[in-house]
Amino acid sequence: MPVRRTGGKKAIKPARTLILSKPVIAVTGSAGKTTTKEMVSAILNRRWNIYKSMYNRNFLGNTRAHARRIKDEHEAAVLEFGMLNSGHIKKHCQIIQPSIGIITNIGTAHIGNFGGQISGIAKAKSELIRHMNPTGKVFLSVDCPYSRQMTQQPYIGSFTGTFITIGIENEADYQASEILVDEQGISFSCIINETKESFFIPTLGEHNIYNALFAIAVSHTLGFSVTEIQGGLLTFQPQQKRLTRYRFSGNVQVLDDTYSSNPHAAKAAIDVLCQVGTGTKVAVLASMLEMGTYEVQGHEDVGRYLSQKNVDYLYTLGNSARHIARGAIRSGFPANRVVHCATKARLHRMLARRIGPDTSFLVKGSHRLKMGETVLFLCKQTGKMQTCLKVEQE
Repeated sequence: MPVRRTGGKKAIKPARTLILSKPVIAVTGSAGKTTTKEMVSAILNRRWNIYKSMYNRNFLGNTRAHARRIKDEHEAAVLEFGMLNSGHIKKHCQIIQPSIGIITNIGTAHIGNFGGQISGIAKAKSELIRHMNPTGKVFLSVDCPYSRQMTQQPYIGSFTGTFITIGIENEADYQASEILVDEQGISFSCIINETKESFFIPTLGEHNIYNALFAIAVSHTLGFSVTEIQGGLLTFQPQQKRLTRYRFSGNVQVLDDTYSSNPHAAKAAIDVLCQVGTGTKVAVLASMLEMGTYEVQGHEDVGRYLSQKNVDYLYTLGNSARHIARGAIRSGFPANRVVHCATKARLHRMLARRIGPDTSFLVKGSHRLKMGETVLFLCKQTGKMQTCLKVEQE
């Protein structure tokens, strides 16, 4: 009997999952993925030859490339798993199966792809637990309420491995205390092997303590000494456009946090402005994208948060960002200190009037809005009057 040909494209077999005997550390979460990956790598590099994903290249195509590039001589792999929708983290794990998983936090990045529900993001991120090595180790923050739930069904599936926690506010396996922020970075203590140890990270923003705690916990679990961990964190190099600080004479500085933006990250950046800013503090906040039905609430929430902080002026750019301005004013921020702009050209014209001695600027916005152009404008305009003294990574 003849076989009927059905036509169409030939089905492609999925590639076999790469399962390695060496530690494979996968980092996901709504914020802090790249910084955590870089901190972990900085420590492991003290002793091991490691493979790490470059920059923030965390899409599925990048993971397929990693599977081809990890070699026998690599003693560990440190990878960043990104997602835009449900199923993406599962697919990462089907390409390379992690034995160690880090979920930094659950926030509002890409919330528009999940019907405006943070619970949907949490379920999607927990795919890491359900599809990694079922006897591996998962590192979570107990200060994140959604992460705390991930030790329970239905988040864990058939996972029978170990959960290890980090935190600042709540008791954890690795908990930071005695936090001290200065111009050079952040010092804090953490108990390791029942002994209080001191650590320093050369970056600002207290949110980075969580990233450092993940790096400490993972590397300690892998057998690295306290001395190796301390030394590795000292060599950590922050990525560009993530609170990069440009300092000028006349006590002027510009904080460039223009790589991406979501409500969680915007609040953290405002905190840094308040911590390191001197003189007049100016927040320049553009629209946050991919917010979906959470758009109004998310932007207004940032405005309300800013109104409670020591910020002197607020400039907003973009249709969605008008909700930041509205949220701030409704919460008591002076309306005569808020400037909303529909175009970047108008924003720059208005900011030109604000440039002067004793002023600190924060520039924040989603990557596609190219707010780096505003950073460049501020630096150029300031540089016409003064000399750039220093560029720092915060």
